[in-house]
Amino acid sequence: MSLPLIALFLAAFAFGTAEFVIAGVLPDVATGLGVTIPVAGYLVTGYAIGIAIGGPLLAVATKKLSRKTLILLLGGGFTIGQVLCAIAPTLEILLAARVLVAVMHGTYFGIAAIVAVSLVPRDKRGFAVALILSGLTVSNILGVPGGTAIGNMFGWRATFWAVGILSLIATLAIALFLPARAGEASTGGSFRREFKALARQQIITSLIIAILAMIAQYSVFTYIAPLLIEVTGLDSGVVPWVLLLYGVGSTIGVFIGGRLSDWKLMPAVITILIVQVLAFILLFVAAPHPLIMAVAVVIWGGANFAVGTPIQARVLTTASDAPNLASALIPTGYNIGIAIGAMIGAAAIESGTGYGSLPLIGIVCLIAAALVAIASHWAELRMPQAISSPAE
Repeated sequence: MSLPLIALFLAAFAFGTAEFVIAGVLPDVATGLGVTIPVAGYLVTGYAIGIAIGGPLLAVATKKLSRKTLILLLGGGFTIGQVLCAIAPTLEILLAARVLVAVMHGTYFGIAAIVAVSLVPRDKRGFAVALILSGLTVSNILGVPGGTAIGNMFGWRATFWAVGILSLIATLAIALFLPARAGEASTGGSFRREFKALARQQIITSLIIAILAMIAQYSVFTYIAPLLIEVTGLDSGVVPWVLLLYGVGSTIGVFIGGRLSDWKLMPAVITILIVQVLAFILLFVAAPHPLIMAVAVVIWGGANFAVGTPIQARVLTTASDAPNLASALIPTGYNIGIAIGAMIGAAAIESGTGYGSLPLIGIVCLIAAALVAIASHWAELRMPQAISSPAE
């Protein structure tokens, strides 16, 4: 594995940790800032909105900028944002800092996939995309449990300081190892072509699937810590270990998804969505039982992240002639779903439904996503559309 890819992976790991670790320290943040857990959950929603809106806008605005320069600027802004999170005296300031970080996040994951693909031969491109996405899943194995443990020992502000140091290291690695002209081909082309590509059926339906899948996941994952404590009956010190299991399952899932996407793309997406439905059913049934819940969390994490690579591969293949905006919209779709999922979960909790019933939201959303995927694949088979060959 090349040093530039490792540097891009490390930055993805830092961004993933920043996004997901809030779930592990959410109760402490709520207590420290004097708000309820559902209100603190809007830190997840705000982050998701920042990615969804700011990411694509910044990607388009910086289209002509050198990819390496852009990534370094994103890394610098991300590091500053983590410092602001660590010193934020109020929920409002913490939310604003999280939104700033989220804009950097949304742009990075769109650009990083394009740059990673440009660094490897054609037959390794699936691996390169999976490696960037694995930065998110490995963050669930190491970053989230580690950040949660740091928060438990030293306070939740220490978690943000730790992520800031990690992001600084990643930015320095990119400065040292990423070639200056990496991903240069993506700086060409017209803005009109970028927007025109979005009308393709495959991109629209892929984004809908991504949104529904993330609503399902984050209606539960946002509140995983209180669910494990109140419903499963675990001690708060055990929560990081359960999150570690989730991360293990996620990392296995992302590479399985990469393999399946090289097999048959849409059949893989449909199959994974059906497996996700079954995983959420298991999660609902297992929630009160600690040992079964531990197994369910691994399966849940694997199923959730397996679908990411095939969806991203479909969008990048469909819009290979106009990759910047389309690739930035991938994390946008995910984070629109994350924002909605966090809000739906908060509404369900505040209505008295209870943490244990949250997986039911996921079951409904994933059934809908599977139906969209089936309809899209059927339409593609009946009326195949011209898709540009991937640009060299």
